[in-house]
Amino acid sequence: MDLVVKYRRSVATILSMVAIFLFSCSEKHEVVEVVERSISPRLHALDVATLVSDSGITRYRVNAKEWLVFDKAEEPYWDFPKGIHLERFDSTLNVDAEVKSKYAIYYTNKKLWDLRDSVHAMNLQGEHFETNQMFWSEKEELIFSSEKIKITQADKIITGTGFESNQTFTKYVIKKPEGIFPIKE
Repeated sequence: MDLVVKYRRSVATILSMVAIFLFSCSEKHEVVEVVERSISPRLHALDVATLVSDSGITRYRVNAKEWLVFDKAEEPYWDFPKGIHLERFDSTLNVDAEVKSKYAIYYTNKKLWDLRDSVHAMNLQGEHFETNQMFWSEKEELIFSSEKIKITQADKIITGTGFESNQTFTKYVIKKPEGIFPIKE
C-alpha cells in the first residue's frame, strides 16, 4: 500500500508541475523583434554637448537636443532631427565660425554636412549669414548653397541666390546677387 501511495503522489506532483508549466507558458508570450541595422540607429542620444577632434586636435563643439547615428546605412550618417549648434575652432581654440540650424545630417564617409531649416552662421567679423539650406564639405573645406542667402554686415545687407565660402566665412561669393548696392565715390 505504501508503494501505491508514493506512486500516486509522484504522479500527482508531476501532473501538477506539468499543469503549472503549461498554464504559465500559455499566458506569457515573448516576442523577439529583429531590427534591421541599416535603418536603425546605433546610437540615440539626447541633450548632447561634445567636442570633436581630428588627429588629437579639438576642431568642433557640437550641441544638439537629439543625435542619431546610422552607422550601418548604405551611406552612413548622423541625424540631428531637432537641430544643431556647431562651433569650429582654429589652431589656438578660438571659435572662428559658428553655425546653427533646425535640422542637420552629417554624412560620415563624405565628411559632408547638410544643414537645413533656418540656417544661421556667423564669422569672426560679426557678419551673419542666413539661408534655408547650406552644405559644408570638410574634405574640400568649402561651404556652399544654391538657396537664397542673406548676409548682414555692419553697414549693409547683401542678398542673392547661390553662395560659396571658405570654412571660416571670410572669403565668399554670392552667385546671383540682388538688391541695391551702395557705391562710394
